[in-house]
Amino acid sequence: MSIYLVRHAKAGSRRDWDDDDHLRPLSNKGWRQAEMIAQRLAAVGVAELRTSPYLRCRQTLEPLGRAVDLEVLDEPALAEGGPFEAVLELLEQLPDGAVLCSHGDLIPDTMVALARRGCRIDSEPDWRKGSVWVLERTGGVVESAVVWPPPDTYGVELSRAT
Repeated sequence: MSIYLVRHAKAGSRRDWDDDDHLRPLSNKGWRQAEMIAQRLAAVGVAELRTSPYLRCRQTLEPLGRAVDLEVLDEPALAEGGPFEAVLELLEQLPDGAVLCSHGDLIPDTMVALARRGCRIDSEPDWRKGSVWVLERTGGVVESAVVWPPPDTYGVELSRAT
């Protein structure tokens, strides 16, 4: 059964943002990515939504939450700069169909750790904003993973989930 690990969609530039980085929102492109991610994931039977407490992650999952009528829950373990071990624990505990949103530092560390634990990576790694890792589990153990590239790289038609 699958669980999904999403890199937040495109946000405004860090260097152009003068406020707390936790509050940096999605850009217009990021909102379009979030809508396309929602369209694709809504078709897979989403069970739960967990996000880093950073605004850009929450906003990435909000369209999906509306589409599947689920609340987006803050999960401190998914915050930027956190340890990947906490994410590994979440991946074992959350139900099938859970969708998690995190950051470009934590997701690669998590995927490397999964590979060290025997997870088969069936695609080239893609760490870009808006990418979605599809993690196949058996009994809570992630056995294989494939990444969907960011939605703006393959067009608007996303009605089918692969």
